[in-house]
Amino acid sequence: QVQLVEFGGGLVQAGGSLRLSCVASGSGFRFNAMGWYRQAPGNQRDLVAKITRGGNTNYGDSVKGRFTISRDNAENTIYLQMDSLKPEDTAVYFCNAIVTEIGLDRFEYLYWGQGTQVTVSS
Repeated sequence: QVQLVEFGGGLVQAGGSLRLSCVASGSGFRFNAMGWYRQAPGNQRDLVAKITRGGNTNYGDSVKGRFTISRDNAENTIYLQMDSLKPEDTAVYFCNAIVTEIGLDRFEYLYWGQGTQVTVSS
């Protein structure tokens, strides 16, 4: 099975920065894509950023130019550098991974971390 663990959430002032990490573990799996989603109370879980093994990235419109996702494929770890934070960024941030089983490479599986709270004060 696959496990995702997030680190780095916390409280920050508006205009400040945070860096989130997500460490993925799971022998026998290929991590095809990983990303970050966030969910504020009463809201949907929305895409923040995602990245493929080849380094292609996609960002939600509200974070473009402020957040940067990166990936260390050797460790199956992703990072989210969040700059110029706004109160609207306050949410639980979830790590996501899309994987295939090595040797099968046909069916994709979706995994989620438990989330880390990011709170931006005004």
